[in-house]
Amino acid sequence: MKKAIKIIVGVLIASIVVWTFWFLYKKSEKAPEQFEFVQAQKRTIIKKTIATGTVVPKNETDIRPRVSGIIDELYVLAGQKIKKGDKIAKIRIVPNMAELNAAENRVKQAENAFANSKIDYDRQKELLQKGVSAKAEFQKYELSYNQTRQELDAAKNNLSIVKDGINKASGIASNTIVCSTIDGMVLDVPVKVGHSVIETNAFNAGTTIATIADMSDIEFIGKADETEVGKIKIGMPLVLTIGAIDGATFDAFLSYIAPKGVLENGAIQFEIKAKVKLRNDYFIRSGYSANADIVLEKKDSALSLEEKNIIFENQKTFVEIKVDSTNFKKVPVSIGISDGIYTEVLSGVSFKDRIKVQK
Repeated sequence: MKKAIKIIVGVLIASIVVWTFWFLYKKSEKAPEQFEFVQAQKRTIIKKTIATGTVVPKNETDIRPRVSGIIDELYVLAGQKIKKGDKIAKIRIVPNMAELNAAENRVKQAENAFANSKIDYDRQKELLQKGVSAKAEFQKYELSYNQTRQELDAAKNNLSIVKDGINKASGIASNTIVCSTIDGMVLDVPVKVGHSVIETNAFNAGTTIATIADMSDIEFIGKADETEVGKIKIGMPLVLTIGAIDGATFDAFLSYIAPKGVLENGAIQFEIKAKVKLRNDYFIRSGYSANADIVLEKKDSALSLEEKNIIFENQKTFVEIKVDSTNFKKVPVSIGISDGIYTEVLSGVSFKDRIKVQK
């Protein structure tokens, strides 16, 4: 009995040892590697570059006054559409004291000259009527009288312009009424009633009273890297996506490429401009940020593979094609354009070939 128990225990121990070794062996065995395969397909491949920038009106104008003074009235608000010649603001003149004093002195001198010439004119006229003086002599005094009267009118008109900004000869206060120089929309009115403004002249840009733009003519202004600028040309199509308008794209056409680059963040950038084709269902505001997809090259129905499944070695390209269930071979291929995900395959594979997916 004891002998039988010993035999049974020995068999159990031996079985456990054998099972343990078998388990460890199986665990150490590597599972056969599984591969995935794909086939080339026809796709439309678009090679493009992206430029970032903003959309702005092509024709944007700052309206500035021709006289210095204080804003008395404002006739427009931001967002309002106006026509060329429409009133924007009225300015109350604050006269320059030196100019005012000179204008007043000119009036006084002209009044004195006119008074003296009138006395001589009246005297000569009386003598002419009595037949004592010749008509030729009278005409000299008449000419002097007319000239001094014109000078007095001019002096008074000049004083009115300096003091009030009003031309008395025409009755028009053209300098004190600021008008629009273009048709468009008022983008901004940076001043308020009571603000002081400075006239625009050869030495001073002047105070901007309003900014007006033609919102029917919008353009994209962005930057293109020097590595891409040689591949683009005037007239190329662009597709704009605007950050503030979700889910919408706008067609545009490249209209300008800067002849000179600018160093920005360690890279040479060239300014580009594109005319935007507007849509009736969206209003584009000035200053929206935008991205422009510039189509460099496009291939329709191109035989293509995912670029990750193409092997690049020593400036050559290969793919691995399935031979049977366990083997595959490395085949050289020629490639064309790429959009960064899919690459055109010019030769080396067909639609039937099963191509190994590279991990």
